[in-house]
Amino acid sequence: MTDGGLTGFADLIDALSFAGGRNAKLKLMADWLSAAPDPDRGWGLAALTGALDLPAVKPALIRALIEERVDPELFRLSYDYVGDLAETVSLLWDGEGADPPGLAAVVDRLRTLGRAEAPAVLAALLDGLDAPARFALLKLATGNLRVGAGARLARLAFAQAFGVAVEEVEELWHGLEPPYAGLFAWGEGRGGRPDLSARPLFRPFMLAHPLEEPEALDVAAFTAEWKWDGIRAMAVRVGGAARLYSRDGNDISYSFPEIASALTADAALDGELLVRGEGGVGSFNALQQRLGRKTVSPRMLSDYPVFLRCYDLLFDGDEDMRALPLAERRARLAGVVARLDPARFDLSPDLNAASLDDLAALRAEPPDPAIEGLMLKRRDSPYVAGRRAGLWYKWKRQPLTADCVLMYAQRGHGKRSSFYSDFTFGAWREDGQLLPVGKAYFGFTDAELKWLDQWVRANTVNRFGPVREVEKALVLEVAFDSIGPSTRHKSGLAMRFPRISRIRTDKPAAEADSISALRVLAGLGRPE
Repeated sequence: MTDGGLTGFADLIDALSFAGGRNAKLKLMADWLSAAPDPDRGWGLAALTGALDLPAVKPALIRALIEERVDPELFRLSYDYVGDLAETVSLLWDGEGADPPGLAAVVDRLRTLGRAEAPAVLAALLDGLDAPARFALLKLATGNLRVGAGARLARLAFAQAFGVAVEEVEELWHGLEPPYAGLFAWGEGRGGRPDLSARPLFRPFMLAHPLEEPEALDVAAFTAEWKWDGIRAMAVRVGGAARLYSRDGNDISYSFPEIASALTADAALDGELLVRGEGGVGSFNALQQRLGRKTVSPRMLSDYPVFLRCYDLLFDGDEDMRALPLAERRARLAGVVARLDPARFDLSPDLNAASLDDLAALRAEPPDPAIEGLMLKRRDSPYVAGRRAGLWYKWKRQPLTADCVLMYAQRGHGKRSSFYSDFTFGAWREDGQLLPVGKAYFGFTDAELKWLDQWVRANTVNRFGPVREVEKALVLEVAFDSIGPSTRHKSGLAMRFPRISRIRTDKPAAEADSISALRVLAGLGRPE
């Protein structure tokens, strides 16, 4: 698999789709990155990490093109069976299979397309390719690879391919643009490490392991904080330029401009983005009203005011604090936060707990419904990217559960494209109407997935494209971290991290939980 062109990339994503495990996927990507030429491999890496943006080519355009070539009903039936748009179109399209262009040439052409010319150009490209190359082209165009290899794994493959530290790759990554010529030059020893110190860069977050053996914890060596149900965020300011980043390194400054503009000290702050509510912290669903917006109206700023609850300090001015112990970083963090606008920044307090019993009592009865549990951090821990054993732990509350009724099912993607694996479920309103309260696509075993798929097929009452409506007869026990108000759902509720914990074939659907009961869990009270 040494071809860096479209055919080589097609071979790569085909092999990744069938690779059996993480190490196999890592080797496939590392081998391809080592062998493919520039700039093809840079564009391939961008596609694998979700950093390739081809705005003129959308799924709706692809559907319109294929429905001009084949019977629309044949396409819809095929798509419903296959479950993947790129795969369906690549198999149905009747192309010539000529010598395909290079990967970089395809990307360059698609990047410069206007929406008016996109249909003709994309159709011409598809006409000249065989099915595997068409599949690769459409995956590139839509950015929906779904090969079980996310951005983190792709960057780890780069580190493995060139023998560099993945932490350095992660740190450089967010300051560079595709096709990453400087990154590859550094990896191969042809150039120095790119100097990005003058830019407000994202740095990878330090993460926590779940606390699985509380009784083994040396409580005296750890500090405790609340674990809030918000959005982990990093606020960075260098030389007057400020940015706000999400956990995966996306720039979310446009969605929360008041945070970036209020960061008046050069620093890099790790914290939790929260929305203010009546008497405390608002729900995660309120915070979601702001997420993903490129522009935020004055009313949105007023209705959903946000602030950053600060956990840690990575940089104080140009001083890198990450190698210092947590206790020292926290002392410096307190000084930085004290100089900032208290409406936009505050300090996550340390909790007093002398024993495991004290910690357990705090975890069991937190003072705010927006608290998910506890964060436990070694006082002497440095700030290191990713999860490191023994340094930070999260001790979350036991999940909430509700018995809900399955309403709709949709096919999955990738390895699940042949199964109905995405399930929408609801609870009963007092007038007997069943209203959706959540959607889950994990929590069940492979055997349970096969059982659910067969049940859906046998109990379908209506079809809406790839979605099947089913008889309202199957109860699912759903676990979730929290539930709050939502204006996007007719039920007025939305679950946080729902997952299916049990299939309740023993329980009649009429005995499933009610909207009123879920409102009580959300702290909203029963409707009048």
